[in-house]
Amino acid sequence: MNRILLILGIILTCQIVNGQTKNYIDQPFLETTAKVDTLIKPDIIYLNILIREKDERNKISVEELESNMIQKLKSLGINTEKQLTLSDLASNFKKYFLKQKEVMKDKAYELKVFDSQTAGRVLVALEDIGISNVNLDRTEYSKIEELKLELKAKAVKKAKVQANFLVSPLNQKITRAIHITDKYYETYNYYRGELQEVVVVGYSSKVKQEYEPPTIEFRPIKVESEVSIKFAIE
Repeated sequence: MNRILLILGIILTCQIVNGQTKNYIDQPFLETTAKVDTLIKPDIIYLNILIREKDERNKISVEELESNMIQKLKSLGINTEKQLTLSDLASNFKKYFLKQKEVMKDKAYELKVFDSQTAGRVLVALEDIGISNVNLDRTEYSKIEELKLELKAKAVKKAKVQANFLVSPLNQKITRAIHITDKYYETYNYYRGELQEVVVVGYSSKVKQEYEPPTIEFRPIKVESEVSIKFAIE
């Protein structure tokens, strides 16, 4: 008995769905697609920093390099407690190298800064204390969620304008939207920001005093929204 009721329920559900689909298809409608995009400047920049113990006669330890790095970053106005984190939280030392009965240690960090000028100053400051293994990891935009909604709204308005233009020569008009789909794209040329050009080289002490941090510009993030809307027409 329960099996018969279940079968009848499935048949009834299918009939309702088919009826709704038929009513949807039978309506005169116009479908249009609209796309909007914008370029934004990233305001969060992540740098990877690798500190490697110097294999020299007067060896500089990872601990000493780390202390020098933190002092240097603080001198640039960077809040190291909030902006500097270990890349590998499971272990203080990412790698161990055994060489001539001595352990050569590495320690990896991620540094978050908020503009390209600061990123440039960090590169130069760390090079100055013997830390040159610094590279860009990724860039982000802090208000990306608000921007997504703004672009979706603009795309919907654009779709409505397009629909009105299409039906106007036919002396018809659109009424309500009966179906909407949307897509969102975010592109940074990976989607990771890229340095257009950064060159940090050795220089004499005299040049160091006169040296200005390089101007670093990150390629903008392209954000794009697309909607397809079916408008009922009359």
